[in-house]
Amino acid sequence: MAGGKIFCIGNGESRVGFDLEKLRPHGTIYGCNAIYRDFMPDVLTAVDHGIMHEIYHAGVAQKIPCYFRDWTKVPAMTYEQMLIGGVDKIEAKEALDKVLITNKREDSKEYVMHGSSLQGVISMIKREPEKFTKDIIHLQKKEINHATIKVSWIKEPDKSVSLTDIMTEKGLPRDHGWACGASAGYVGIHREKPSEVYLIGHDINSHNDKINNIYKSTRHYTAKENGPTPGINWINQWYTLADWNPDVKFIKINRFNDSRDQVNGPIEQWNKLKNIVYADYSTLDNLA
Repeated sequence: MAGGKIFCIGNGESRVGFDLEKLRPHGTIYGCNAIYRDFMPDVLTAVDHGIMHEIYHAGVAQKIPCYFRDWTKVPAMTYEQMLIGGVDKIEAKEALDKVLITNKREDSKEYVMHGSSLQGVISMIKREPEKFTKDIIHLQKKEINHATIKVSWIKEPDKSVSLTDIMTEKGLPRDHGWACGASAGYVGIHREKPSEVYLIGHDINSHNDKINNIYKSTRHYTAKENGPTPGINWINQWYTLADWNPDVKFIKINRFNDSRDQVNGPIEQWNKLKNIVYADYSTLDNLA
């Protein structure tokens, strides 16, 4: 609803314990990536291939609008040629058994494909078969994105949308290449023209020397032992979004709205913008 509130939910650990369900009466909830595993937002955004296809295979895009990166739907009749091309069928089957991640085709008329080329996979198998098998076992165990071919057969009702369908520059389609958080914010502003955007769980930094994410060490996410992801891209992308929308108030929710650490303190780079402010979780308990 134009002029209303939207809630952009990140997966930083500051939101652990907060009941997101309480937000529903007050505005539309925009989620990122694996949030659907625990809580179904009103709209979901993902920008990395692995989690996008996980979301689609889970049937989320048949329930709520989902915005994905490079989500190009291709006619089903092109599938075999696109996947196998001029590759020997026996070699293709051997490779696909190892690297293909897909949902059921059934009567789907379109599909989306991302990942390695089958020719490249076969070349790797031929060049270093033992190393390839060892790497694939490791990759499947960690369930990360590399060296796999991901296919989603489009199911009806289909509510999946490519970000390039809504993102533009000078009137032309252009995905800005942003991370999921700011992309979700862009989606929400595009859809609803809100007056207020609440950033919840967008911690930007970490409170220690480890990664700050609710889903760390799970499928498609970095291991919990890893160091924190540098926040500079998130800082710059949210800055740009706020700068483009000076009439929208951006409220970053912190667990403790003070400067006790890098998670709770203000973002220095945002000081130039008057439409970014800070609040703590008690603000969300008193929404009108």
